[in-house]
Amino acid sequence: MRQSCHRLLEHQQAGEEEPPLYSPIDRISVVPDHVAREADTKLTRYATTEEDEATLRELLLSLQRQVSVMSMNLSQKLDDLQRGDRQLETTVALCEIRTQLQELTKSVESCQSEVSEVKRDMVAIKQELDTVQQVKEEIEELREYVDRLEEHSQRRKLRLLEQGLTFFLSYAILAAVLGMLQFGYNTGVINAPGRNIENFMKDVYKDRYGRDITEETVKRLYSIAVSIFAIGGMLGGFSGGMIANRFGRKGGLLLNNILGISGASLMGFTKISHCYEMLFFGRFIIGVNCGLNTSLVPMYISEIAPLNLRGGLGTVNQLAVTVGLLLSQVLGIEQILGTDDGWPILLGLAICPAILQLLLLPACPESPRYLLITRQWEEEARRALRRLRASNQVEEDIEEMRAEERAQQAEASISMRELLCSPTLRAPLLIGVVMQLSQQLSGINAVFYYSTSLFTSSGLTEEAAKFATMGIGAIMVGMTLVSLPLMDRTGRRTLHLYGLGGMFIFSIFITISFLIKEMIDWMSYLSVVSTLSFVVFFAVGPGSIPWLITAELFSQGPRPSAMAIAVLVNWMANFVVGIGFPSMKALLENYTFLPFSVFLAIFWIFTYKKVPETKNKTFEEILALFRNSNGR
Repeated sequence: MRQSCHRLLEHQQAGEEEPPLYSPIDRISVVPDHVAREADTKLTRYATTEEDEATLRELLLSLQRQVSVMSMNLSQKLDDLQRGDRQLETTVALCEIRTQLQELTKSVESCQSEVSEVKRDMVAIKQELDTVQQVKEEIEELREYVDRLEEHSQRRKLRLLEQGLTFFLSYAILAAVLGMLQFGYNTGVINAPGRNIENFMKDVYKDRYGRDITEETVKRLYSIAVSIFAIGGMLGGFSGGMIANRFGRKGGLLLNNILGISGASLMGFTKISHCYEMLFFGRFIIGVNCGLNTSLVPMYISEIAPLNLRGGLGTVNQLAVTVGLLLSQVLGIEQILGTDDGWPILLGLAICPAILQLLLLPACPESPRYLLITRQWEEEARRALRRLRASNQVEEDIEEMRAEERAQQAEASISMRELLCSPTLRAPLLIGVVMQLSQQLSGINAVFYYSTSLFTSSGLTEEAAKFATMGIGAIMVGMTLVSLPLMDRTGRRTLHLYGLGGMFIFSIFITISFLIKEMIDWMSYLSVVSTLSFVVFFAVGPGSIPWLITAELFSQGPRPSAMAIAVLVNWMANFVVGIGFPSMKALLENYTFLPFSVFLAIFWIFTYKKVPETKNKTFEEILALFRNSNGR
């Protein structure tokens, strides 16, 4: 640049014509490109060595000084040139050079500001890295805390599994299961004296209207007497959750005995009043009583039982039902109360379990879970646990209940609608409902209600059919006793699968025996054996597990509402089978049990695919199982 300026002055002094100048573009390429390349080099060096911030700052300051000195020199030269007599083109070219140098200076300053921003970003990133490291340390601490908590929970669970059966716990369970004995007794009591009840209805009708009643109408009236029991059960079962929350498990059972005494009295005085409508009303009232029992008793037992005994003690529900069935069948034979004069006494004896429970239950404590979680009465809960466990060391039980309360705090007071809409609770509710259906739609109630006529139609005499019916009750009791220890060893799910599978096989055998009983004489005995085997497998699994597992699938908050829905479904299916089986038997004849075979296959598949094992799991662990499944 300096050489170009000297040549220009020499030409002017010699009077020669000014040589052609570089174009503005050429002049820009001489100076600015060099400076730009130097700036790019230094910036590239910064980009590759961004950790050396001090060197970068010095380079930028040096570059800025050089550009400033160059700009000052050029400005001075331009001022000198402009003072002389020069051509317009030279002035314009030099002005453009100055303008582009100024732009270059601005670019360098902008680059410096961007470097400052990068520096600030680096400081922010460093701070974020420090925060991430701090969060990582907190996560490690939290993981260690969770590990300690799991270890503590495991130790607590092991201590809970060591608890045994005490005298007072046995007494409380005995007093409570009288309600399930009531249910079993009234389920089977209507079966044996069926002919006597029909004769009574014929006599009443003839005395009222002066003419004989048709056989079809008598059958319909008797069917109403059988099935209205299930309608009352629906009402009682559905209201069980509300009663349990308002009056407590023990309080609800005590109040329920008023219904039991009323219904039994109405049935007992039916013949004296010469009014079969009183029988219907009495069966309805005792049905409400039994519906409440089926909701309250399993709930009470599951809440007072130790963790390791919950399965076996839950099976006591079914044991009481089977004892009630057997008792009704034995008392219903013709040699005892199965006569025209004795059947009202047979039905009226339902008053005995209600009175006995009224005498025994007041000495029992209320459910500790109800006292602690629902009522928040910790001292009363501790007192109840000390009596049930026969020990002052009840902290493990209290901690387990507290853990359940924390897990269900958001759903502590859950309504029916909330239960149906909750994604977490929808899966256990579906399982509970299907388990109840697997009990009722398996065909067992058809055997309970109509076993005598079933055996008679298969070729047995009426007397032999009644004794075969008693065999059903005896087998139910025996197999339920066998399943008591298996419940906590084998597991609920496994036993239920065995039970449904065996029932499916023998329902097919029952159908085969019905089809060929006229061709082969001894086929009637195959029918009896198949029916009894059908009952054996029912007692192993579907008889007791639905009542037990429905109470286990839910924690304290939603348990009453869930039990109410499950029991309602159970009684609805009970009613459908009770009212529909005679018509189905008349329609399908020898193929009567085929629909039950189809249902059994469906329930087996559902149990295999969907039902979890709840053996030796706390309520909190079962709830977590469904939460994890819902998350997945």
